[in-house]
Amino acid sequence: MTYTPAKLLTFEQFITEYGDNARYELIDGELRDMEPTGPHEEVSGYIAGRVYAEIFRFNLNWLIPKTCLIKPPAAEATALRPDVIVLDKEKLKQEPLWEKEPIICRGDTIKLVAEVVSTNWQDDYARKVEEYSLLRISEYWIIDFRALGGLQFIGNPKQPTFIVCQLVDGIYQQQQYHLGDIISSYLFLDLQLKHDDVMP
Repeated sequence: MTYTPAKLLTFEQFITEYGDNARYELIDGELRDMEPTGPHEEVSGYIAGRVYAEIFRFNLNWLIPKTCLIKPPAAEATALRPDVIVLDKEKLKQEPLWEKEPIICRGDTIKLVAEVVSTNWQDDYARKVEEYSLLRISEYWIIDFRALGGLQFIGNPKQPTFIVCQLVDGIYQQQQYHLGDIISSYLFLDLQLKHDDVMP
């Protein structure tokens, strides 16, 4: 039996072939199918809507783009596609690729990233925690509505989990929320987000 490794893509090849396709992202040259489902989109849409309401309520100069890629500067062939991303409009002026492509290269442009966990949950719990902390993104939400994450991440017994990661001295401090909990955000202090409302 012969093993044929998957063809690796460069960042430029990925942008050309899959840049407009919200289904895929690139990690270390490997194409990742994000496998979005109806419930997955329901959760990400709800999160985006609630966060946008806070942005409007406090007249913040931030936006949530419909599609956006993150190109971590330390990772050569990686293009991350978060489910929800909040950007600082003022900092977009310093983004080298933004005028031509919805691609973010600088972590200080990003206020918040949220990932709704799919079957490739390892990326959300491990790789993206590392990449987003290196980019110094102050807040990262992991929404695991199907309880797919490993026991070391969401506990035993597994249950739907919402994790708020706050960057403290370059490392994410994580707070877990379960059914019945009110979720607290360090970025949106007045956000009244109920765990039960987020889960489909």
